[in-house]
Amino acid sequence: ARYARESGGTVPRVSEGERPALVLRGFRHPLLLEQKRLGELDDVVPLDLRLGGEFDLLVITGPNTGGKTLALKSAGLAGLLASMGMSLPAAEGTQVPLYDGVAADIGDEQEIQQSLSTFSSHIRNIIGMLAQVGSDSLVLLDEVGAGTDPQEGSALARAIITALLQRRAMVIATTHYSEVKAYAYATSGVENASVEFDVQSLAPTYRLTIGIPGRSNALSIAMRLGMPREIIDNAQTMLDPGDGRTEQLIDDIRSRRDEITRELERTQRTEEEARELRRRAARALREAEETKRTARETAIAEVQEELAAARETAREIDRQRLRGATDVPDRADVAASLKAAEEVVKTAQRKRQPVRQVQVDTATIRPGDRVRLLALGEEGEVVSVDDSEAEVQMGALKLRQPLASLERLGRAKRPAQQSSARSAREFAATMDAVPIELDLRGKRVEEIPPLIERYLHDAYLMGMPWVRIIHGKGTGALRQVVREHLRDNPVVSKSEAAGSNEGGEGATVAHLRKT
Repeated sequence: ARYARESGGTVPRVSEGERPALVLRGFRHPLLLEQKRLGELDDVVPLDLRLGGEFDLLVITGPNTGGKTLALKSAGLAGLLASMGMSLPAAEGTQVPLYDGVAADIGDEQEIQQSLSTFSSHIRNIIGMLAQVGSDSLVLLDEVGAGTDPQEGSALARAIITALLQRRAMVIATTHYSEVKAYAYATSGVENASVEFDVQSLAPTYRLTIGIPGRSNALSIAMRLGMPREIIDNAQTMLDPGDGRTEQLIDDIRSRRDEITRELERTQRTEEEARELRRRAARALREAEETKRTARETAIAEVQEELAAARETAREIDRQRLRGATDVPDRADVAASLKAAEEVVKTAQRKRQPVRQVQVDTATIRPGDRVRLLALGEEGEVVSVDDSEAEVQMGALKLRQPLASLERLGRAKRPAQQSSARSAREFAATMDAVPIELDLRGKRVEEIPPLIERYLHDAYLMGMPWVRIIHGKGTGALRQVVREHLRDNPVVSKSEAAGSNEGGEGATVAHLRKT
């Protein structure tokens, strides 16, 4: 636990399945981290490596000191640490199989006392591996086939790799042999990889690239280190022409890879910018929708206030007429205003879904224009315009609305100031029919008075002679409330129980005064 905390490690996911994969994300070798802690290193380049799934054998090529052996050791160490239940100095997304063993042939094991050369030591190790490894083993081979004649060493390296593939072992091998690179390219289940080296600065980048073989760059490095030019030129003439073309092809592939990588990074940045723009647009749209919704609710509230005032005015007119007053306003105008307000509220409440967004040039809206009120979904004529609002005539109603919530439809057929309230006959012809009955069964007692008040008022304005109010028999509580309200209502001349064939005591007939 202390090690995990000090190294900033993560717990890798155990890779399972028929061919589990080794995936290292940002792995940093613990010894290099210790050197960095002691100040012996400025930084540690994280390693990304994968093995398994698409390929079971990875051939790593590239110059010396480029990090090939370090990649081998990192893969083996990750497998061993994970098998012991320890955290790894790696990033999230790392997954490691539980190998039954890790077989490694790394470094120079020459022993003078036993008269074993470097080549002999490597061969002895590999012979022991071939007798033990299986499908759950990880095999690490450093400079496979090195230490002898290059032609024979290359052939032996390919034969060893083939034998390990037949045993289905998971293998990572390093080499300088071009023939092994070609073998990896042409063989199913085998993949090339390379460590990068900056020839200009003679410094390795320690980046591992899977899918592209590497170059040894021996002549370039020798020239940079001061080898005479004539020796380098002479060495160039001794190279196999095919090797030169292969190296050039590798350079072309790497150059195109780098170009594609840069283009991919640009595309990813563009996509991220597009996602950010979409997020901003969505946020702006939500804010616009909220603004529209608030404007709609404000407009509905304003109309409802006018509606309540119109109802109260109509009731006051009725009360004055019943008292015999003659100097009272024309009730037809009040009735038109009342009905218009009711229709606006009813329509607006029915259209509570978000209104469509309209790009409006508010500077073009002027008096006399026909406009649509986006908050209500209704049309009207502009009476006046100030800096940010307009007064809109909707039949008998006038509303003030923000210019941004208006959509210009064109010029009105006549100036707004010439519009007037409809006559009582026009109003009565266009308003919805009032039913002859009002059914109050199932209603609570406190709901009864406003329902009756509104129903009687509409029926009175329609000039209906009588209406029937159904309240049921029950305990008689609803009947008592209904009849008490009818007795005090100014538009009711008299009320009585319905006939036996019309509900009897379960309904009350209200006779209305003449308009």
